[in-house]
Amino acid sequence: MREYPVFTVTKKAEASLKNGHPWVYGEEITNREGEFQNGCIVDVKGAKGNYLGSGFLNDNSKIAVRVISDNANDRFDEAFFRRRVKYAIDYRRHVMGDDFSACRLIFGEADRLPGLTVDRFGSVLVTESLCLGTDMRKDMIFRAIVDHMREIGEPIEAICERNDAAIRRLEGMEEYKGFYAGEGLRTDLDGHTEIVENGVRYDVDYVNGQKTGFFLDQKYNRLAVKRLARGLRVLDCFTHTGAFALNAAMGGAASVTAVDISASAIEQARKNAALNGVDMEFITEDVFDLLTRLAASKAKPYDFIVLDPPAFTKSSATARNAYKGYKEINLRAMRLLPRGGYLATCSCSHFMYDDMFREMLREAARDAAVTLRQIEARQQAPDHPILPTVKETDYLKFYLFQVV
Repeated sequence: MREYPVFTVTKKAEASLKNGHPWVYGEEITNREGEFQNGCIVDVKGAKGNYLGSGFLNDNSKIAVRVISDNANDRFDEAFFRRRVKYAIDYRRHVMGDDFSACRLIFGEADRLPGLTVDRFGSVLVTESLCLGTDMRKDMIFRAIVDHMREIGEPIEAICERNDAAIRRLEGMEEYKGFYAGEGLRTDLDGHTEIVENGVRYDVDYVNGQKTGFFLDQKYNRLAVKRLARGLRVLDCFTHTGAFALNAAMGGAASVTAVDISASAIEQARKNAALNGVDMEFITEDVFDLLTRLAASKAKPYDFIVLDPPAFTKSSATARNAYKGYKEINLRAMRLLPRGGYLATCSCSHFMYDDMFREMLREAARDAAVTLRQIEARQQAPDHPILPTVKETDYLKFYLFQVV
């Protein structure tokens, strides 16, 4: 018979858990029974003693318990985590098809493996762990991933841990990055690998690049831009590794200009352009400044503008300020486009909710004295699955418009 510490929670937390959200905040815990320590598994119960779920405890975090199961019969041994890993990987094999070679294998709470990100770039996995309980069990989780990938004929050569996010310190964990020294895994790679997405080749710098080195969530949104770009003069703002720009170029754009404030990002984008034999213009400049300068010239040098900014907000407290930032870049882009031009615009911030983002676009269009004709509304690729009961998994908004 299994025995875990028992944590009793408020009616508010009970309702949230019953509705499918897996987090319990510290202030929602009303009683604790048994011996426990951070990272251990605890049972969560309601005021009447009814079982609600089991999850990882961490008193260092505002999220005190991250529930991983609502089955009172589960035993949280290696077999349990192997099942979780198998479900996650097999789902990607099915929904991603030919794109399985470069995709997100594990997406945290969406796969009931809290705080864990695992991105696949061919034979290399890049991971990030932001939950103490998950982190403490990474050996069995990584072993399960490597074993299952080998079983399905997709062997893994190396695992690079990108645990250099500052939020780890809030969870009571150290920041670091480097290769995971698992059995049979290499630790001597140079930190670069090549992938192909939508027919475009990329050099992925998974050791020093942003996050895991490449943003896989925009995979099919980039394909939508590729289809629309033929014959158009394209400006790709916040280009990062040049992904939207390269898709536009490979889609037959008349010309492509890629812009980023980061010189290292532009250098990586140049490298990717060379890999594909693509001729593009590159500008290292703040996008806000560039759009202002171009608008002041009264010229209309672009038919299609892509806005893929970093998250302007990572909390609800700063969402309104972020709203102003999103409005400003969209307003400037709309003013710069000719009648009949095209706009791709997105937000990767969960806290910029879709209704807020749409309101911002309406306001920007009004102030720019244009009308937006919606072509498509899109979200993240299905390797980043959305759970309707966990709003944090629903974060990427992507819209294609014609400006009329």
